[in-house]
Amino acid sequence: MIDARRLFSFPNPVNEVAARTVAGCVAVIALVAIVAQLPWLSAVLAVGFLARVASGPTLSPLGQLATRVIAPRLAHPKLVAGPPKRFAQGMGAVLTVTATITYFAFGLTTITYILLAGVVVAATLESVFALCLGCKIFAVLMRMGVIPEEVCAACADIWGPAARELRARSVVGSGPVES
Repeated sequence: MIDARRLFSFPNPVNEVAARTVAGCVAVIALVAIVAQLPWLSAVLAVGFLARVASGPTLSPLGQLATRVIAPRLAHPKLVAGPPKRFAQGMGAVLTVTATITYFAFGLTTITYILLAGVVVAATLESVFALCLGCKIFAVLMRMGVIPEEVCAACADIWGPAARELRARSVVGSGPVES
């Protein structure tokens, strides 16, 4: 029997290597959509983002590929807090769902490409420079009190016990971690 609570849960912590791998693939797909003028690929990206928001890598073929095949061959896991990564996936979902709607419902390919360009920029920053724009926005929203500290103890106090534990678990040989 499938445990829906486990199926629809987001991992915490997250393997940043796998997250960056997914971001790199997303950047390539979005760039191909723009360059090859395939705006319908926004729907493929949207489904992937929605799957990752709902379940991390569990329901996402790209998440599975990154977590189980690519990331383990690139580097040892580097663990980071899950809630900011889930927020970032949500931002990607908003951009790609909006791009899909603008294309299929309104035929606005220019707007679709602009939204996909935003995805390319954000995903490239994440994959190449480990700069997660969604994570930065998450941190600002936490500081403003929009996101309660309980959502991410490791995020609220980067030098506190939860954050220290997360860093300690990032050492070599800490075992597999999903993204």
